Amino acid sequence: MTIPPPNIAPRPDNRFDQARAITLRWLISTLAIFAAIYLVPGIYFTGPGWQIGIIALLFGLINALLRPILTLLTCPLVVLTLGLFGLVINALLLLLTAQIAAAAGVQLTIDGFWPAFFGGLVISLVSLLLGVLAGEVPLRVYVRDQE
Repeated sequence: MTIPPPNIAPRPDNRFDQARAITLRWLISTLAIFAAIYLVPGIYFTGPGWQIGIIALLFGLINALLRPILTLLTCPLVVLTLGLFGLVINALLLLLTAQIAAAAGVQLTIDGFWPAFFGGLVISLVSLLLGVLAGEVPLRVYVRDQE
């Protein structure tokens, strides 16, 4: 029996492919945040639509900088809850993004923890779905023969 390779997307080779991958991830994040604003009661946005792209950029930067630190500091809770505490971390990072966006003049309002929690859940699910559809997240199905 062989073990299948992990589902890790190959890293782009040249700069054009890297720029395309970054731009695609940013667009996916922008659409996911738009979906959260549209679907989750308690998350409000007022302003021109292009500012959602700024929110996606801020959310991506905050996730890249703070998520590893928060995950490391709360590792026992993440393990104890079988990874579900990651949703709490996502909600806190979304609340922080809203605060930083408000300071930058972008009007994203989140009414509390639960709208942020469900908003983070929607963002995660929509990002995953769009990433699979765009080919950024590989989807592999392995069929084993019954012996």
